[in-house]
Amino acid sequence: MNKLGVHALVWAGDLTPESTRKVLSSTKEAGFDLAELSLHGPKLMDLSLTRDLLQEYGLEVGCSRGLTFAADVSSEDAATVARGVAMLEEAITITSEIGGKYFGGILYGAMAKYSAPVTKKGRQNAIDSIKHIADFALKKDVKLGLEVVNRYESNLLNTASQALALIDEVGAPNVGVHLDTYHMNIEESDFMQPVLLCGDRLAYVHIGESNRGYLGSGTIDFSQFFHALAMVDYKGVVTFESFSSTVVNEELSNALAIWRNLWDDGMDLAKHAREFMAGGINAAAKAKAHH
Repeated sequence: MNKLGVHALVWAGDLTPESTRKVLSSTKEAGFDLAELSLHGPKLMDLSLTRDLLQEYGLEVGCSRGLTFAADVSSEDAATVARGVAMLEEAITITSEIGGKYFGGILYGAMAKYSAPVTKKGRQNAIDSIKHIADFALKKDVKLGLEVVNRYESNLLNTASQALALIDEVGAPNVGVHLDTYHMNIEESDFMQPVLLCGDRLAYVHIGESNRGYLGSGTIDFSQFFHALAMVDYKGVVTFESFSSTVVNEELSNALAIWRNLWDDGMDLAKHAREFMAGGINAAAKAKAHH
């Protein structure tokens, strides 16, 4: 069975000590194995407290973030690229210091709607930056996942095949693909081919509904996706991600266009998601065994 995770924004919009305790105790109470912490505004974090709480609740941790236009490694401007690299190094250091082994997200550019395609030089800057941070992360035993997101959040990686091509050029052993069903639903032709294409280079998975609300309340074909994970024998983490205007992160919520309230009760949402994911993964595994 895969380890199941839940994104911290189901519980709280920041990582102050009080919020961190809420995030981790709630993650445990809802039955998850891992908490994914979004490092947007990491200055609030108390790293030793976070590490202690993770141990107290017996949880694993993964971290994620996206970059901004002011710190965009796919920019043509060297100073902007350098700011992006520094931001990623800080995030990898935080991940490592709290005992995490995985850092993913939009590590290759700004999490934003671009007004033009990526330039050749910008793409090369992104590749060089990822090479650099992959080396930095390897020394800290952290694996990186390049999250494939929709056209309104990146102009560089919108499909699994684009991500795999970029990773080929990076050529680092600790960089893989991070697939998210919410984004796949917008950009991919189905939920099977991208997973099969990634194979053992699939590093991490986000489960999100088409409207980012309750799983099963939208249009995503989760059955097909879970079958694909079983077919490639994916052993990694499967993390639930959902956003509502009920829980707001100043940097992240507006960037993700969370304008509507899709739920009020994070615990009900998360417990439902855990059952839904575990059920789907188990059903696909049994189908594969009897195939």
